[in-house]
Amino acid sequence: MISAWLLSSVKIMAGLFCRFEVRWIGNKITSSQVRDVRLVIVLNHTSLFEPIYMGGLPWAFVWALAKGATFPAADITFNRPLLGNFFRFLAPSVVSITRSRDGTWTDFLKTCNPESVILIAPEGRMKRPDGLDKHGQPMTVRGGVADILAGMTWDGLVMFVYSGGLHHIHSPGQRFPTLFQTARANFELMNLQDYRKAMGLSGGAPANLSEDEYRSFKKRVVADLERRRDSNCPI
Repeated sequence: MISAWLLSSVKIMAGLFCRFEVRWIGNKITSSQVRDVRLVIVLNHTSLFEPIYMGGLPWAFVWALAKGATFPAADITFNRPLLGNFFRFLAPSVVSITRSRDGTWTDFLKTCNPESVILIAPEGRMKRPDGLDKHGQPMTVRGGVADILAGMTWDGLVMFVYSGGLHHIHSPGQRFPTLFQTARANFELMNLQDYRKAMGLSGGAPANLSEDEYRSFKKRVVADLERRRDSNCPI
């Protein structure tokens, strides 16, 4: 499988050319828990090089991603000749999405199922070295991650990845990475249905909410993820 080979290569290369300072908030993931991770939320999105964080995770998680990973990729990235092909083969299911209301986000949601390992960077764009996005706006979490959570009625775990930032390794627009640097990240595991309940959904039940209730649910998710990012990302 191409994704298994590519993910393994990324983990090996990351171990060769980067150092890792990894901390687990709560208990560290165990081998038996690896196969139960169904959602990975990466906060403080600064670089397309964030797959190198696999260097700080167990090999069993790499195999789990190779089997079931799915994630949305911005069409501007997906359509680049070299980088687009890299992300296209990085996971079994990668869906190109646009910024327009054209159904591509719905297409991605349809790929999510109980066997998936869904990867999402909910800020939806990369932070620049000045702390803002490319339009000079503050980094905020967008509500699409709530759409994912609303449909996840199955059991499993959610893994929060709190990135320390990778601008010292690779910034947006930088041609080549800077090697032999330290990548810092904190990780946290939580029961998926416990998290949905904490955000106002009944565990294991579809999100049968009114429009106003759904807006409130999205606001709670956004506020919680921004709080987690601001509190738990390494400085």
